[in-house]
Amino acid sequence: MAELPVAAHWIGGEWVRSGAPGDSVDPATGTVIGRRFVAGRDEAEQAVAAAAQAFQKTRWRADRDLRARVLNRMADAIEARMGDLVAILGLENGKVAAHAKVEVGIVPDCLRFNAALALTEFGRAASAKPGALSLVVRQPAGVAGVIAPWNSPVALVIRSLAPALAAGCTAAVMLPSQTAQTNTLIAEIIAGVKELPKGVVNVFTGGHEAGDVLVRSPQVPVVSFTGSTATGRAISANAAPRLKRLGLELGGKAPSIVFDDADLDAAASSIVLALIVFAGQFCMTGSRLLVQHGVADRLIAEVARRLEAVRIGPAADPESEMGPLIDKANVERVEKMVTDAIGAGASVHLRGGPATEPPLDRGAFFRPTLLEVTDSNLEIVQKEVFGPVLTVQRFTDEDEAIALANATEYGLSASVWSRDVDRPLRVALALEAGTVWINAWAAMADQFEEGGFKQSGQGRMRGLAVIDDFVEYKHIALRATQAAN
Repeated sequence: MAELPVAAHWIGGEWVRSGAPGDSVDPATGTVIGRRFVAGRDEAEQAVAAAAQAFQKTRWRADRDLRARVLNRMADAIEARMGDLVAILGLENGKVAAHAKVEVGIVPDCLRFNAALALTEFGRAASAKPGALSLVVRQPAGVAGVIAPWNSPVALVIRSLAPALAAGCTAAVMLPSQTAQTNTLIAEIIAGVKELPKGVVNVFTGGHEAGDVLVRSPQVPVVSFTGSTATGRAISANAAPRLKRLGLELGGKAPSIVFDDADLDAAASSIVLALIVFAGQFCMTGSRLLVQHGVADRLIAEVARRLEAVRIGPAADPESEMGPLIDKANVERVEKMVTDAIGAGASVHLRGGPATEPPLDRGAFFRPTLLEVTDSNLEIVQKEVFGPVLTVQRFTDEDEAIALANATEYGLSASVWSRDVDRPLRVALALEAGTVWINAWAAMADQFEEGGFKQSGQGRMRGLAVIDDFVEYKHIALRATQAAN
């Protein structure tokens, strides 16, 4: 029997195997697939110290060309190991191959975009008065603490790490225990980039204790976090005494707004995809369907039919269209939210739920569910489900659609479906969301900003604005020396 792989941390240019031991588990079968160590305070402090030393002692922060070369070579290295990353995501995270390929496939472009940012200066020089010259320059803030979640560990860690490195920061990166084997592969790929100075990037698998070090350490002036709104609020509170820079992309309750003049076939396809990608474990999951009365019955029936036909199964099965949730505890949590919603008056169009037949019962599978609600105050409408559960609400006109869409504390993303020329832009401008897609879903690009309104976060994770979380702006005033008489 082959020996199970052991996940490790990459700190200060060395592999470290310390912390609390545990098992890595395949969520599709419950099978142990590897061993892991979960970093505590000591390992996190080692990572911060290594990053701080690299910031002070290497030429990383001063050498734009080096940063651009390293980021481009990281992109090449990710492409070379894409098959390995897709495989480990399927085994450890449960993603079916099509979804894992999407996650890994966007990473090289992200790295290359940030390589270009590393070579681009947005400072300026201007004369305020005769004999004086002012320079505004950007300088890297220092050590960046990067905390990424288990649902998309490859894409989301690079999304924060790449701009931090482009800006000239060094990094202490914490990834979650649920994806320890994936974390190690990411670290291995990064470590293989030979021009990367020792200690510039440090990657460890951690939990609350290790994350608290990044949030509170005086050596970490910037924290970039992707995850739940509750955790984001805690990070914000704990970082406040140090007045840290925070980039936070948090929860979402993305509405899909379908007007009666929409292409219903295209809308139905997108709505189903927006629910089943990553088994609904995605901050931009299309978890709310808002549909105009005139087409509601037809669209609801079609979406229910398509959701019922979704084939769930392990990533190892090429016919699987949706994988499992991350673990059985989350299956129980999602099932309780559905049961509570039905008890509170939600109507059932499709009752999915936990898969109970062999062999799926060994894993954390949850079949898609479609509920119709009339009360926007229900928990199923107001809170992230992080599972394949879609709620539907009917609306009469544009104003009601906008009001329903904005009636949660979240504001990360939304989509609008209509063949009208003016209406989609008018609605998009009225929505309280950082990203609005028109007749599409999840159309993202590294060149354009991504982030949330309201309780969905602060700062931006893509686009030109992404660099601002990791730099300080400095004004240098020059005055010409007066010539002696």
